[in-house]
Amino acid sequence: MSLQAHLATGCTTICRAWALARADGPVLGFTDHDRDLAFDGVTFRAEAGLTARALEQVTGLAVDNSEAVGALRDAGLREEDILAGRYDGAGLRIWEVNWADVTQRRLIFRGSLGEITRAGGAFRAELRGLSEPLGQPGGRIYHAGCSAVLGDQGCKFDLNAPGYFAESAVVAVRDGAEIRVGPIQTVGPGWFALGRLRVLSGAAEGLVGHIRDDRMRDGLRVLTLWDALRAPLAPGDLVRLEVGCDKQAATCRLRFDNMLNFQGFPHIPGEDWMTAYPKAGGANTGGARRSS
Repeated sequence: MSLQAHLATGCTTICRAWALARADGPVLGFTDHDRDLAFDGVTFRAEAGLTARALEQVTGLAVDNSEAVGALRDAGLREEDILAGRYDGAGLRIWEVNWADVTQRRLIFRGSLGEITRAGGAFRAELRGLSEPLGQPGGRIYHAGCSAVLGDQGCKFDLNAPGYFAESAVVAVRDGAEIRVGPIQTVGPGWFALGRLRVLSGAAEGLVGHIRDDRMRDGLRVLTLWDALRAPLAPGDLVRLEVGCDKQAATCRLRFDNMLNFQGFPHIPGEDWMTAYPKAGGANTGGARRSS
């Protein structure tokens, strides 16, 4: 019997099931039924305290929207994981399922989690449909700096190359944003500025921080992040440090020898070109106004 035939009987055993896929790999299952369900390789837990409001779905490209509401429990969504951002943009699927025969089900929503708010030991999460990314601004910007992210498909630089990354244990943490590690001889001084810090172990494992400053102090490498990680980092935790790029043509050519993949326009006229005028003592040759 199909789900539609089951619904047509008028006496139904229907519930909802949610599968939440975090960006770092884990897939969590929840259901509003009073017993656990299992299908598609996911166990949907009944004790997670998750429920959802009515879905609003329309034809065309309008964004489907709804909300999921639940209690913060160790067995379900944990507050520390939400604070750490582990559910930001997590993929979400919702089924309507016959709990007496889970083969009778239909997918009624596919999308991602949006804004998550917490209050009084509970959470409220916005659900965003698949058309949500279509409303985001896109397109290429023409400017002197590189538009690629170091190591992405546009840049193509290998961040695993020797001399461009290092793994080290944390020695000390100050105010959550200043991190001290042991001396690193394989990477040039200051090269981690504007780079990335990836946490490989500890409570913050899997999180990524963006490095603002890199300097030496008291024999240690001191890294200052733009924003503190959203989970505690402790001495002894292992981190991976990747060099940074200021997106200038000279840096691409001299530090990375990657000018072939530079995604900017270093000779494009700047805003001052629009108001420039000839000067008696200037070189009015019509030559390049910018050098790389």
